[in-house]
Amino acid sequence: MSESDGSASERDTEAVIMEATFRALREHGYADLRMRHIGEEMELTRQVIHYHFEGKYDLLSSFLEYVIDQYEGSVDVDRDTDPRTELEARIDQCLFGPEFEEFTHWDRMKVYHELYTYAQNDEQHREIFNEHYERIRGSIVEVVEDGIKQGVFRDVDAERMGQLVTDAIHAARGRRISLGHDDAPEEARRAIHEFILDPLCIDAEGDRYS
Repeated sequence: MSESDGSASERDTEAVIMEATFRALREHGYADLRMRHIGEEMELTRQVIHYHFEGKYDLLSSFLEYVIDQYEGSVDVDRDTDPRTELEARIDQCLFGPEFEEFTHWDRMKVYHELYTYAQNDEQHREIFNEHYERIRGSIVEVVEDGIKQGVFRDVDAERMGQLVTDAIHAARGRRISLGHDDAPEEARRAIHEFILDPLCIDAEGDRYS
């Protein structure tokens, strides 16, 4: 087996463990999760988990990064896509997520937000969440700055705009997950379009869209 084949096999095994962790977390929750629960959710032996991870904390840190990578790598737009369309695609990806073969976007977000809640007392996980938040915000800021340069967006503070949009996304997801408001993401999208994106855009005559 070549070195590249070995690396691919390692990644495949870790992916199996990560998906088993999803199932175990959904069944038992973060506080009651045990390594044996994860082992029960996959065909591989539990020893495989201990080979790849030092313990529950190490596994969950990797799991959190795995979840984040699934979302950060799922936005795909053409190079010539206009800034507004790209911004809408990034907002929709955060609010509604990509499609998965197993577990929906909201199944995964429920687990994500449970770990997010516990991060207030966990410095390492809080750092992972902070870095993820900054990458989401930064991607929005980048598109806004590009739109300003192209003359399709008004000259606004892109950093504050990115902060506002990112916070609106997080609030909507939290409201759906914690309060059961199923329409929160769609309401947030409509509000972002009406009160942020429409006023941000400039029409062909140099005025804001009405």
